[in-house]
Amino acid sequence: MLTVQKRLVSFLLPHAENLAINDVRIGLGYTAVKLNNGCGGVAWTPNSSPASCTYFNGAGTLIGRPVKEMLAMLSDEVSCLARALGLATANALLAFLPKPTKSQEEVIASLHITQKDRVAMVGYFGPIVPRLRKIGCQLDILELNDKHSDTLPSEKAGDVLGACTVAIITGTTIINGTFDEINGSLETPRAAVLLGPSSPLCGDVFQDTKITHIAGSRVRDTDAVLRIVSEGGGTMVMKQYLDFETVFTQR
Repeated sequence: MLTVQKRLVSFLLPHAENLAINDVRIGLGYTAVKLNNGCGGVAWTPNSSPASCTYFNGAGTLIGRPVKEMLAMLSDEVSCLARALGLATANALLAFLPKPTKSQEEVIASLHITQKDRVAMVGYFGPIVPRLRKIGCQLDILELNDKHSDTLPSEKAGDVLGACTVAIITGTTIINGTFDEINGSLETPRAAVLLGPSSPLCGDVFQDTKITHIAGSRVRDTDAVLRIVSEGGGTMVMKQYLDFETVFTQR
């Protein structure tokens, strides 16, 4: 379905006119895009196991393309890597637009989670897990990566998401195409956060979803981020060149 992806493309297309892609880096952890107006955006690079040695067929043709062509990749029904390129482009465009009203409070603190809450976490956010464990709330973590021993399998997703009072959802669900399913599994959480550098800071496109907060990133130093992405860096290395912001949706 890719509902939010298509909404984001439609929302941003009018702002893509006369803009072109200046640079593209597909790194091990993140993908970064620079527009010819100097703005940059990042998105998680999905794991890929191609049938041949070619990971992306459009390689070598991206720089110089109209931004609207790269943006349209966000709604690609087949390729997660194309969606990553599209989302990085969308985040670069959002960096060019006027900033929406944002929260001055750190997002997890703003949720005022207590022992009575049942928190569903989609994606393993390592720095947040100990904080939530200390609070004493029930924490159910859904994660496809089996490197973590304290997570639940995807078969439990429906029960966990349906029962939670607070949901913390990785922005990478927009790239791997699972956002619609996850959103549809939520019942009536009092708060649902889309979290991570990939998350697009655009409350308008999430108005008809269960998402209440979007906690994403805005690239402050595009060239530094491009270099780090090219050299295999991730969030912890990039964060000094990013501004982390939280915006709200109006439901």
